[in-house]
Parts: sequence; C-alpha cells; structure tokens
Amino acid sequence: MENREKFIESESNSRVQIGIIPGHFATNHSHVNYYVDITSIKTSCKMAKEAAVELGSKYSDTAIDTVICMEGTEILGAFLAEYLSQAGINKGQDINIVTPELNAVNQMIFRDNTQGKIWGKKVLLLIASASTGKSIQRAVDCLQYYSGDLVGIGAIFSAISSNSNMKINALFGPSDLPDYQNYLPSECPLCKGSRKVDALINSFGYSKL
Repeated sequence: MENREKFIESESNSRVQIGIIPGHFATNHSHVNYYVDITSIKTSCKMAKEAAVELGSKYSDTAIDTVICMEGTEILGAFLAEYLSQAGINKGQDINIVTPELNAVNQMIFRDNTQGKIWGKKVLLLIASASTGKSIQRAVDCLQYYSGDLVGIGAIFSAISSNSNMKINALFGPSDLPDYQNYLPSECPLCKGSRKVDALINSFGYSKL
C-alpha cells in the first residue's frame, strides 16, 4: 500500500507536506477513498514548527488562552502556542496546552487539575484531520460543558470548511485533494462494488487488513 503514497506540499510552504494513499479505508464514522498521512507534521520537530507558523498566521488577531490538542497534535500545538505568544494580539502571553482524556465510555473529559485552563478561557481547538466533523462536534460539546469559549478551530487536513458555525482553518483541504470522498458505510459505492477495505484508519494511523 505504501508504494502508492504521493506527497502534497502546502501552497504557502513547500517544507510542509502530507502524504495521500488512494484506496478504500474505514474510519469510525465513514468510509473514505484516501488515507491522508499527516504523520510527519505530528512527529517531526522541523515540519511541525513550519506548520505552526502557517497555521498560526491565521490567528494573529485572535486572543487565545488555551490550545486544546486533539488526535496527537501536541507537538504542533506547542509550536503553535509559541508562535502565537511571540506575535500579534497574544504577544507576551503564556498560552496553555491541554489534551482531553477519554473515559471508560469514550466521553471526553478534563480532570479537576486542568479544568481551570478551560473554564472561561478563550480556546483554540486543534485537530489532526476531519472528514465528517463528528469528532469536532464532540469536542465542541465538551468545551461547552466546561464553559470554554471556543474562538477557533484549526486542523492539519479538513474535508469540511466549517463546524458549529465556525470556519475551520486547515493547512490542507478540498482544494489540495479535490477527489477526496467520504461515505456512510451503508452507502459506500466501493463496498457496493465489492472492493475490499484496504485498512482501518484513525488518528493514530492505519492497520492493513
């Protein structure tokens, strides 16, 4: 499967890249025709720092107290917070970086010791990728419960442009991968065409079948 991988560069910075693999993949919510490999941005110090500058430039005029890091985006989130604290409206501010916990019934929670970083704070939600928006909506509902003030949604890749009446600022989107499609499992044309699923995918990566 890996020999099918191609790489797409960010229009604004060629040093920021994602990989794409065509095929038939199953997520928790849908079936998609591409696996979007964002591993390097999540794990490479150099690329994460470059990506943080690209994403951070979209929030230079937005007051932010806390970055909520979803789906393994903590490295990117740290560089993003550093960038925001050095320029624009947040210059000189100390920005918190927090990751929610999933409890035994898969609910997103914040423990007592981190709730103070959410309650009444201006929050930027940072996710790895979005295909249907369900993961974002779950995070938004969680922030509302903890009285966080959502001021922005950032992503590495997003197939959707907005969620909860808020624009999603993504490093890569539909214009970079115009034939990306997602389907309900019951309506997937690849399944109906008897094409086997290549891999199960989630925020951690993929497992070939």
